[in-house]
Amino acid sequence: MRSLNDFRCCLASLTRKYSVFPTNYVQPVYRKEDQEDLFQSDEVKKILHEKIKPASASDTCSEFYDKRVLKFINTVMKNGNKKLAVTLVTKAFENVKRKQLERYHKAKTSEEKDSIELDPFVIFHKAVDNCTPILQLRGCKKGGITYQVPVPITPAMAQHRSMLWLIEAANMKDSDTRFYDVLAKEFIAASENQGRAVKLKQELHKKCQANRAYAHFRWM
Repeated sequence: MRSLNDFRCCLASLTRKYSVFPTNYVQPVYRKEDQEDLFQSDEVKKILHEKIKPASASDTCSEFYDKRVLKFINTVMKNGNKKLAVTLVTKAFENVKRKQLERYHKAKTSEEKDSIELDPFVIFHKAVDNCTPILQLRGCKKGGITYQVPVPITPAMAQHRSMLWLIEAANMKDSDTRFYDVLAKEFIAASENQGRAVKLKQELHKKCQANRAYAHFRWM
């Protein structure tokens, strides 16, 4: 009689492999900084004669490459129209730059000018970090009643939720207002720990605080 491990091995062998390359292929290292660190370490000897997967079309060693920005573009994208998503995010970054430059030139003292961030990528990262939650609510059914139990959220899911809130806040706009204009305002507001996206995070944390009495259900 076959054991449970044999049954699991059979299921694993029947699982469809979507990748063209076998699992023993090594992931490519396309960033110049990562390549320099790799050559300085001993790991390069391990993969020196290994087969390496080709880099995808979105992987680049450009200094303007940002993995989190690429993730946000994919989150904005609808129906596979990535060109439109790239255009919207690029215009939002341009508007952030213009708005911050206007604030910079209107500042009267040097201290005010030093406090104004001009890099839209830095503002974007601050906005995503300020909107990132640390808890989430998960339904747990006990005795026929579904309780909303606060549980920790994974970093990947927390970042995705933060990006969704920024997009949702930008969609709360008038019909005559451009999406990238409102998105730029949300980036600046969230980078200063303000705006609608930050309020959505705070509302979630308040719900988790209100349901803290059910937190022990996550271990039951």
